[in-house]
Amino acid sequence: MSLQPVILSGGSGTRLWPLSREAYPKQFLPLTGKHTMLQETVRRLDGIELEHPRQAIGLLDPIVVCNEAHRFLVAEQLRLLDRRPAAIILEPEGRNTAPALGLAAATVDDGQDPVLLVMPADHDIRDGHGFRQAVADGYVLAGQGAVITFGIVPDKPETGYGYIRRGDRFPAQGTTGGTHVLAAFVEKPDAATAEGYLRSGDYLWNSGIFMMKASRWQGLLERFRPDIATACEKAYRGGATDGDFRRLDADAFHTCPSDSIDYAVMEQLAEGVPEGDTFALVLPLDVGWSDVGAWSALWEVSARDAAGNVLDGDAFVHDARDNLLISQHRMVAAVGVNNLIVVETPDAVLVASKESAQDVKAVTQFLQHEQRSEYRHHQRMHRPWGNFDSIGFGARYQVKHLTINPGESQALQMHHHRAEHWIVVSGTARVTNGEQVFLLTENESTYIPIGTKHRLENPGAIPLEIIEVRSGSYLGEDDIVRFEDAYNRMEGEL
Repeated sequence: MSLQPVILSGGSGTRLWPLSREAYPKQFLPLTGKHTMLQETVRRLDGIELEHPRQAIGLLDPIVVCNEAHRFLVAEQLRLLDRRPAAIILEPEGRNTAPALGLAAATVDDGQDPVLLVMPADHDIRDGHGFRQAVADGYVLAGQGAVITFGIVPDKPETGYGYIRRGDRFPAQGTTGGTHVLAAFVEKPDAATAEGYLRSGDYLWNSGIFMMKASRWQGLLERFRPDIATACEKAYRGGATDGDFRRLDADAFHTCPSDSIDYAVMEQLAEGVPEGDTFALVLPLDVGWSDVGAWSALWEVSARDAAGNVLDGDAFVHDARDNLLISQHRMVAAVGVNNLIVVETPDAVLVASKESAQDVKAVTQFLQHEQRSEYRHHQRMHRPWGNFDSIGFGARYQVKHLTINPGESQALQMHHHRAEHWIVVSGTARVTNGEQVFLLTENESTYIPIGTKHRLENPGAIPLEIIEVRSGSYLGEDDIVRFEDAYNRMEGEL
């Protein structure tokens, strides 16, 4: 029996705007350490083979379920860890966690039945050893037929989380103990109810982390939500493999209802619905967990100075306490203020009180309604070949700073409405300009007329930096016709 990590990377992280954007959400950001949250989730199981000496655990490569628009971000972050995924499943649109797990279970080879460990990609866990021990216990129980959820031991009366009520202690053999029967899932409470939950000791925060054998999940989904099971099966089987990516049949997936693992299956088991030898359990986790769901949560899990301030980047405080200051582009200074959140990026600045951290979603709702770019994109935009920053624009021109990673290349393409002028800042460029193919080095340039096929490649071992000047009647990113593309991007995909 083996352990199959399933990482759900579909979150948007809107409450962490302006660092988290729709096209680059929080799981791709290094919020709590040098690695991104997705990378930390992948690394979280390293060494689990040593946690349970009486039970061999064969750890498999992770399955990642993500939005189709984020596929190159996921692939690049795994590559930087030197990790190869078992699969990266691309959802055309989000359908919540039950369909995502249904798709992951569909990737399991016939004749194999691993234990699935379902983990959101955007959580922070400080005690990795304690987490791996709990997972090792869950692995034993899942092998015996259990369906397991992990409940976070609360340390305060939190109103922003759903809760799990644990029932009687479960006599688990071969584990470190502390296992309970799953009694019920409970919605987010008001403050007085949350205080009562904390005092009782019978309630845990709902972590969104689950374990069960793949065949067990498929059977339960078919029993309780056959509509989801059928749609996932059709979407997966009707899709196609593209390298590490698994594309779905988009039409079939659009018919799939949206539901969570909790509602679709776990609540049914908690209510005592019989299903053969299936039993639902909850394992407590006291491992320094946070979903980093708001700026106040990031302040809580970050290192603070003697006055309780968290400073990241070029930031300075004087006579100030318990603030979170993040600077990405300019110096940020705070004087004589307390309990503030100040987050500065090249194109936006957020100022909020910590008590109002959950209300940041009002900003993102406004930006989305107004169709402003600050909702979806950062000033730096990522592409499979590298990234670019917009550094200047006017009515008929735009200036960008492009970085092409070593060995990567843009598509062979053309534009109907704009011409481009490329100047090499550093590195070596291989340029296709119409019928010509030639090299450019530092301080050399070329001009690409409107309607001319062209391509920019980096044949070198260091990043290639280019200043691109666009001019024309329309300068949007969607003015592009691709003839050849190493990344197999679909029409309309940037």
